[in-house]
Order: sequence, then structure tokens, then C-alpha cells
Amino acid sequence: MSDATERPTVDADAWAKACAEDLEAEKARRRTQYGPEPGSAGEELRKLLDAVADKVSSFQTSLPGMAAQSAVSQLVNQAKSAVEPVIERNPQIFDHLAAAGSELLAAYRSAVEGHERRWTQGPTDSGNEPRDGFKDATDPRDEGPGASEHIDLD
Repeated sequence: MSDATERPTVDADAWAKACAEDLEAEKARRRTQYGPEPGSAGEELRKLLDAVADKVSSFQTSLPGMAAQSAVSQLVNQAKSAVEPVIERNPQIFDHLAAAGSELLAAYRSAVEGHERRWTQGPTDSGNEPRDGFKDATDPRDEGPGASEHIDLD
């Protein structure tokens, strides 16, 4: 073969290396712009408890305020002592709880959106009312529940 038709030796992992370098550069840029990425839910809970404990300890108020400060400080310390072993043994539990909370919120929104949409829309005249002029009791386009009526989310 001639020199013109020979292919240069190519590193088989060149593409993977270039992608990894680009990814690291993007991560570094985002850390610079937005700060460090949040940790796991357990780590974030630990940070929250530490921040609350620091804030409570920084309050300098009157005597009644100091009693309240002491009670809140004691409560925060009890919460920390209860949560720390759980975080140490099962750090993923808080990630799962956070995901479950998000799913519950999404389910609630889904259940309520339809009701809100029907309540906020005025009566629509689609010509689907019976000839006798009475609305069907099961018509989903009703005016919504009264102020004291219970909403069934099932």
C-alpha cells in the first residue's frame, strides 16, 4: 500500500475520551456558574438541620425568647439525633421518600386539575342537554361543589 491510502492508527477510545473530557468541562462550568450540585436527600436534610441549629443558636433576644430558643434548640438536637442513625444506615431512604413525595404531589395535582378546570369554566352550551331542559345529574360540566361540599379524590 502507498502512504496516501494508509490510515493512521486511531485510538479506539478517542471518542469516549473526548466525550468524557467534554462532560467534565461542562460539569466544571456548571459548578462555577451554579455552585456545587445538591447531595443526596439525606445529606441535604443533615445540612438543613445544621443550618436551623446554627440559626437558632445565633438568636439573641429577651428572656422569653431565650426560653423559646432553648426549646427549639433542644427540638432540633433531638431531630438530629433521631435522623443521623437513619442517614448512616440507609442513606437512600430519604431519596426514596423525596421521590414518593413528588409522586404524591403529582397525583394530587392530577386529581385536582380536572375539578378546577370544570369549576373555573362557565357553563358551556354544547347542545348536549336533554330536550326536557334538565341537566343530567352525572354531567361532568356542572358548576362544581358548593363551599362546604367534600371533594372525593378516589
